[in-house]
Amino acid sequence: MWTRRRFLSCGGLAALGAAGTCFALPDENRDPGEGREAVPDGSASKGMITPKTDEAIDRGLAFLHAHSNREGSFGTGQYSANVAVTSLAAMAFMASGNLPNRGPYGRIVTNTLKYVLSQENRDLTHPGFLHNLAVASHGPMYGHGFGTLFLAEASGLVHDKALREEINQKLHLAVKLILDSQNLEGGWRYLPDGKEADLSVTICQIMALRAARNAGIAVPRSKVDKCVEYVKACQDRMEGWFRYTKQQGGGGAQGFARTAAGVCALYAAGIYKGREIDMGLDFLRRSRPTVGGFGRPDMHYYYGHYYAVQAMWTAGGRYWSEWYPAIRDELLSRQGLDGSWMDQICTHYATAMACIILQMPNNYLPILQK
Repeated sequence: MWTRRRFLSCGGLAALGAAGTCFALPDENRDPGEGREAVPDGSASKGMITPKTDEAIDRGLAFLHAHSNREGSFGTGQYSANVAVTSLAAMAFMASGNLPNRGPYGRIVTNTLKYVLSQENRDLTHPGFLHNLAVASHGPMYGHGFGTLFLAEASGLVHDKALREEINQKLHLAVKLILDSQNLEGGWRYLPDGKEADLSVTICQIMALRAARNAGIAVPRSKVDKCVEYVKACQDRMEGWFRYTKQQGGGGAQGFARTAAGVCALYAAGIYKGREIDMGLDFLRRSRPTVGGFGRPDMHYYYGHYYAVQAMWTAGGRYWSEWYPAIRDELLSRQGLDGSWMDQICTHYATAMACIILQMPNNYLPILQK
């Protein structure tokens, strides 16, 4: 009988780790060894996923499996069949070691792949746009960013030739859309029109580009540099938190999610060291989670912690060793009796995010590979 731990120990998992070739986009001006010691290989996380955490992850994944939509999508209410929620749910299963058609939940990973691919916009206006036109969506570029990230993560893991070729074709189109829709400031906004930018959408696009680059797709250095310029311009130079745009958004508790996104955006672009990183990490550390400390999760809670745990993972050392146990214990205290987590978006979204966060020490998603 398959169990999650048994599957993780099998040889097929090696293919998942091998898919990530490099954490950063190439930087010909940087010393080849600079910053690499900051990228952990997972050895520092031994024992962090406790038996109680394992049980919580299993229950969360079982909840997602039991409540998936018929066509392979995820999401409820106004987020039903949402590309972003579907992609995050798929990555929650992949973070547990499930590959397309391999592992206890391998079939559902394949179903979500097929669903996201089916949402590619075929019109001449925005070819490659991963967006469900049949449902209302707040900020469809969120869906496109997470969808592109998911396709890039899965691109080297599919055995079926026809499906693999479809992923390759549509991933290239999706990447081209991101590159073409970057605005003059260097960021992205809700629609692929290149008119505006905000940090929240921008992080989704630069992480998708980083994952695509890891999968072998060319990403122009000029585009990455322009994104770095925009992200740095969003940071408060005195206190280290990041604004929502270059012009608006404060610090304090409201700056937590944006700051986590800002630090991750710099990491995704290959910036591992510097004043911006140090100030951002220090700001985040002042908001270290505590059981029951955040009150009722708002719609930015899981989004913020999704990026914060990745920032601490990459920073390593005490940042990671202190942060993960704190968010782990907080999330365990929030899990429902049915295995789900709740927030103001939907239970599928919150549960997928919580499972990804809790499984960070696994180091299985290609985007986390050294």
